[in-house]
Amino acid sequence: MMEDNMEKLLHYVWQHRIFPPGELHTTDGRTVEIINPGLHNLDAGPDFFNAQLRIGEAYWVGNVEIHCLASDWYRHRHDSDPAYNNVVLHVVEREDCTVRAENGTALPQLVVSVPSDIAENYAELLAEDAYPPCYRIIPQVQPLAVHAWMDALAAERLEHKTQRIENWIKRTEGDWQRTFFITLARAFGFGTNAEAFEQWAFQVRQDQVGKHRDNPLQVEAYFMAVAGLLEGKETLDTVSEDMALLLREIRFMKSKFSIVPMERQIWKLGRLRPQNFPQVRISQLAALYSAERINFSDIRSMKQISDIRKALTVKALGYCTKPYGLSEKSIDLLVINAICPTLFAYGRYCGKDFLCEMAIELLAQIPPEQNHVIRYWQRAGVTAEHAADSQALLHLKAKYCDTKDCLRCRFGPIYLQKRQRQANTDHVFTIS
Repeated sequence: MMEDNMEKLLHYVWQHRIFPPGELHTTDGRTVEIINPGLHNLDAGPDFFNAQLRIGEAYWVGNVEIHCLASDWYRHRHDSDPAYNNVVLHVVEREDCTVRAENGTALPQLVVSVPSDIAENYAELLAEDAYPPCYRIIPQVQPLAVHAWMDALAAERLEHKTQRIENWIKRTEGDWQRTFFITLARAFGFGTNAEAFEQWAFQVRQDQVGKHRDNPLQVEAYFMAVAGLLEGKETLDTVSEDMALLLREIRFMKSKFSIVPMERQIWKLGRLRPQNFPQVRISQLAALYSAERINFSDIRSMKQISDIRKALTVKALGYCTKPYGLSEKSIDLLVINAICPTLFAYGRYCGKDFLCEMAIELLAQIPPEQNHVIRYWQRAGVTAEHAADSQALLHLKAKYCDTKDCLRCRFGPIYLQKRQRQANTDHVFTIS
């Protein structure tokens, strides 16, 4: 792990050209001029693509590979991988051997070292138990820089959610309405039952339930038949009149469409408030579906959060549960986790940038989420003004802080280079 972190730090030094004054030389004495360090590659293959270098008298455009030890080239088997034949410079912290590419070419090597103060600050940042680990420098960051990073993170989180939606689009053979239904259903799981709702939504056949859309009772019966949540209820001696009616319709739907119900244990039912029971959420979805208020073509024409809240304001049908309504907070979470990501994904899919922008603008119309992550950033000096900001901070924690990927975070380089050492009386933040 320490070696991996040091290699990441070498990447950072190369990318930002943090070198000692004077000329750089390869190990065989040729001068090195870095015109462009190249594009940092975070996937398989050389570390930097299309670098522009002058090595001795020759001008090169090619790839750069970076290792702590020169011998790592062989340990990682790059010498037998044709993908590394376009490497024009091997950057190392210590040269312990010469290296050759798969095509036999001997590679020039440049030895670089990480400045001691940067290495020390980086080690301190990685070892910090407080959250956020960079809290000491947050007050020194210009507000404009903070907002710019938050905007980028919000877009990055939507990009991340787009990957799942793109997978669903492939599975549904390009059916955006069905994909939106799946995305919305997963969001109706509100975390606890997200996976179960996703599985349920894939088993709901739109061509079957759509034939009964004008009958809310039959829609709910179909939804419940697929979910399997009421299996065994028909054996009870006494049920309410509404429940008896629903159970008869469930038996009818199961027979008509040969429905195989989900296993009941897939659903998480413990420690939930009644309004969060999956039966209630499914009933609410049935009410929305019957009222034709979750058509994706209609949703993507709504530019104001007030219009979407109005469209999603609904109560459970009440055949097997109390007619609980969707709260405004719950609706906002559905917009955050289903509507905005689908709009963003659809915009990417169709090349309609205005839809991607609309997704972010909708997030900016919603109050920020409130949880321990948002509170700790607020204590460090970063306040979420709306849901786009709170989504950004959640993404920052999940994809940067938790993985200690500080060098890709815009706060990390500030910590490495500009952090002013403070007294031991600094306030420490911890997550419980």
